[in-house]
Amino acid sequence: MKTKLLGLILVFSGIALAQNNLLQITGQIHDKKSNEALVGAVVNVKGTTIASTTNGDGKFVLKTAFKFPFTLLVSYSGYDTQELLIESEKTDLKFQLNPQVLLINEVVVSASRTEESILKSPVAIDKLDIIAIRETPAPTFFDALENVKGVQMTTGSLNFKVPNTRGFNSPNNFRFTQLVDGIDIQSPTLGMALGNTIGPNELDIKSVEIIPGSSSALYGVNSINGLSNSFTKNPFLYKGVSVYQRTGVNHINDNDHGLSFFSESAFRIANTFGKTNRWAYKLNAAYFQGIDWVSSNITDQNAYNLTSSNPNFPAFGQGSTNPANDAWNKYGDESNNNNPITVTYKGKQQTFNVRRTGFMEKDLVNPVVKNIKLDGALHYKLNQKTEISYKYRYGLMNGVFQRGNKIQLNDATLQNHAIEVKGEALVIHAYTSIENTGNSYNLKPLADNLDLTFKTNKDWNAAYKNTLQTALNNGVDLVTANQQARASADAGRYLPGSTVFNNTKNTIIGINNWDHASLVKDAPLTGGAALWQRSRLYNTDVQYDLSKYTSNFVDVLVGADGRLYDVIPDGNNFVDFSKPLADRNTPGGKDIYYGKVGGFVQATKKVLNDNLKFVGSLRYDKNFAFDGKFNPRAAVVYTFLKQHNVRASYQSGYRFPALFEALSFVNNGGVRRVGGLPMVNDGLGFLNNSYTKVSIDNFSNAVNNDIANGISKNNAVLKEKALLQIANLQQLQPEHIQAFDVGYKSVLFKNKLVIDLDAYYNIEKGFLGQVEVSVPTTGPVGTDSSAFDMYNKNKQSKYRVYTNANNTYYSYGSALRLSYNFYKTFSISGNLSYNNLKAQTANDIFITGFNTPKYAANIQFGNRDLFNNFGFNIVWKWQDSFKWESPLATGIVPSYYTFDAQVNYKFTKQNTLVKLGGTNILNRRYFQYAAGPTIGALYYISITYDLKFTEKKKINEQ
Repeated sequence: MKTKLLGLILVFSGIALAQNNLLQITGQIHDKKSNEALVGAVVNVKGTTIASTTNGDGKFVLKTAFKFPFTLLVSYSGYDTQELLIESEKTDLKFQLNPQVLLINEVVVSASRTEESILKSPVAIDKLDIIAIRETPAPTFFDALENVKGVQMTTGSLNFKVPNTRGFNSPNNFRFTQLVDGIDIQSPTLGMALGNTIGPNELDIKSVEIIPGSSSALYGVNSINGLSNSFTKNPFLYKGVSVYQRTGVNHINDNDHGLSFFSESAFRIANTFGKTNRWAYKLNAAYFQGIDWVSSNITDQNAYNLTSSNPNFPAFGQGSTNPANDAWNKYGDESNNNNPITVTYKGKQQTFNVRRTGFMEKDLVNPVVKNIKLDGALHYKLNQKTEISYKYRYGLMNGVFQRGNKIQLNDATLQNHAIEVKGEALVIHAYTSIENTGNSYNLKPLADNLDLTFKTNKDWNAAYKNTLQTALNNGVDLVTANQQARASADAGRYLPGSTVFNNTKNTIIGINNWDHASLVKDAPLTGGAALWQRSRLYNTDVQYDLSKYTSNFVDVLVGADGRLYDVIPDGNNFVDFSKPLADRNTPGGKDIYYGKVGGFVQATKKVLNDNLKFVGSLRYDKNFAFDGKFNPRAAVVYTFLKQHNVRASYQSGYRFPALFEALSFVNNGGVRRVGGLPMVNDGLGFLNNSYTKVSIDNFSNAVNNDIANGISKNNAVLKEKALLQIANLQQLQPEHIQAFDVGYKSVLFKNKLVIDLDAYYNIEKGFLGQVEVSVPTTGPVGTDSSAFDMYNKNKQSKYRVYTNANNTYYSYGSALRLSYNFYKTFSISGNLSYNNLKAQTANDIFITGFNTPKYAANIQFGNRDLFNNFGFNIVWKWQDSFKWESPLATGIVPSYYTFDAQVNYKFTKQNTLVKLGGTNILNRRYFQYAAGPTIGALYYISITYDLKFTEKKKINEQ
């Protein structure tokens, strides 16, 4: 009887001990400024899964059997987080949270794989939370990464962007890792994440953490250039129904395409269920469709590669008047499409480099892009400290992706199944990704085979040569004569949009063999362009925090992981290497496996009242194709005068070759692109018996010049053979980086000013890239016969090989962010980034491509609460001009600046947020990389409806 009476008394006082020994905590949470109830604020027992959310009146009820003392964490997006130590029974709790204009005391996880203050992180890290995402003018949270300090985004398509930090950028960035809730979302055979194709939609994203630079000491695999980790909303804490609709326009006053509309719709539902609310679920769906940005730049690649043009004939110039014109966004006019034409000109035998005509990219791709995303999760609280979940993700994408060449993704899908166990000290992930490229195709072999199906090189050359000779004999000038010759050779050519063009294109993109019979023996009469790739990725990782056993001396975190790629041979990109060389290019055979295992240990020690923190870690990774590698990291963080934090770190990291870099075996236009593993190059002979393409071009031009000056071909070849450079390719090895990093973070003037500064110095060896070489067929390199082979493309085997650079590269830079809350809720912030590469004294075997502007900056000005429920934000972005270098295209990317802006209004009673915004609102057209699409203005309006589920009586009872 006394026990029951005591229980009733404690219920009314706010904390109750019921018959089942449950403590009941009740309270209210309000905005300190307006005293308005905060709906959906989170209250949880620190270090456990026990949590509750506030209802429409700002009230919460939380039941727990957790023993005294324990700490309550109270948080709400856009407000400071409060902690309260509960040591005994107390009356009803009241919390008043302060609105945060600037992100100050944010907690991050990715830097050390454990929770810590962003101010005291041992490495550079930035974070976007829900409020920052809501306030960005960028159309999606993923686009908003471009505004983060030090981040460079490369736009390959309207719905496909690739992030990078600290140099060596690429549209197919193998060196940057994208995680969602700790799970790698890369497409296995493509080797990278396809933007946010299967990532969270706008309704389920909670925050994003970005680490610039190497993270391989803890994460291994690809994270040598940076890492992003997107965190989604837990259905136990974020319950309700949300609907999102964004509609907009692009291609305003655009010469490439008429005014176009785009649309994105998203839906989310999440709730708890079961008698004790131990179960929770969430379902998400999103659909996007629009008209893509157009890549139509006709800059002549030969301006940066004169040796493959016509340097002996300056009258041609560069561009359309040059018969060897190689336009950025034209396919079928590349170096492998070169057809030397020899005629009599001015009484001499003259040889001109002439390319096939090719097709513009916009005539080969589907301008409609779309992305379908579905995901769901089922969560179960095993006990007060452990939560188990199953998560499923599905993404379908149509759009343009760039690897070596541009690829039209058409109904490409990626699925991910994951199981997660998350406890106080233990985290386990086990997941698989399933890739299917659908009806995708490669633009380069498509263009090649369109031209070859119309007319073989032999027939086209004959028509070109006869007309050119006739025109020259009649006194026509050189440029006009070549234009007449091209028109004659192209007579009857398949024109884009015609029935014969469309029918032939559809046939080609359905054939999974990229070579044409006129180029390669036993190839189909009509070569193909299909990209058929089927693969699976299996990954398991576990980490365990030993600190509760070791904290008297040091905090210790250990982890291990394993990854396996399983590729089904398609006979074109990936083949069964157990087959004889002559039979490899047939579909099927034994699956290809490529995998690794690894583990790490990290120790953290705090001294001087926690003002000095030492962090050390050691990681070991073993790829089954390479020797094992150790990756150490050491860091120190010092806090002084409470507000100032300085840090320094060093780490050594390795990147093992991606699947395509290691094992590809692609036949493409007479040039075979091959991975660098021994099983791939065994028997092909290119490691020590080949010449580099650059030297072959120099040699051929010199021979042509000698012949024009009256020297016989045989004598010219022998005279110039010393120009041929033997490749001497090394066996493929992992990349290695040594990274030095320092930084300073501080919050000053009563939390009004945030300063975030970092600087780095990287030493990179064994950079991975591609080099094109040719193997002679009649004699080994260095012999006279091999020199004659190099002057006759029909007597050489061409390869584009993944290998390591010879040079060591030194890159360095710095990034600064200043954020200032200068008046009430007005704020202004700015980022400035500097990245540079030390000049090399000797040319490398291939161009590595730093591909990063030396300077980039942005300034943001806004107020999220200018007056009741109304906010705005304006962003100015600028970047310096820089040189872009890649196998596809090389050239100058001009500097540009843009203005983005948005205004938003929240209808509180209707649970609705309306946002009107735009990017590049002045419509200043620009591109971000050589051969990339031209980007114009984009304007949109979005409406978000968010109804939170609340429970009046029982919330997360444990």
